[in-house]
Amino acid sequence: MIRRFTGWHMAAIMISFFGLILAVNVIMARYAIGTFGGVVVENSYVASQRYNGWLKDAAAQKALGWHAVPRVDTRGRLHIVATDASGQQLDARVIVVARHPLGRVPDQRIALHRTATDHIADQALRSGRWLLHIELISAGHQARFEDEVQA
Repeated sequence: MIRRFTGWHMAAIMISFFGLILAVNVIMARYAIGTFGGVVVENSYVASQRYNGWLKDAAAQKALGWHAVPRVDTRGRLHIVATDASGQQLDARVIVVARHPLGRVPDQRIALHRTATDHIADQALRSGRWLLHIELISAGHQARFEDEVQA
């Protein structure tokens, strides 16, 4: 004996279908909010107006040929090796700001002192993953780099 398909059956199917969609959206929204570290740019319109300038700055930086390579030693201190286009150590002022990827701890500006081979932080980084914003300034030029280290 075959049962009749009634309006109650259709209502149950529709409620189940949209309930599943709603549940998936809520779960995905929670994951998105929980893992996003913050704002990429404060004002996208202003950022779009500055874009061509950023491209010029990037081309000028690439022409310099400078490099900044970070590493963390066994004591947790940050080392930055700054080199010029020929691979020689760059006599530059090095400014480093360490940012936690999820913004859970405040940004920290890292004081460095120069040695014969690199620039070394005065204090150890807290353990964890850090995004580094490195700025090199020398002879009226400047270059910016972003890198990631695990302390």
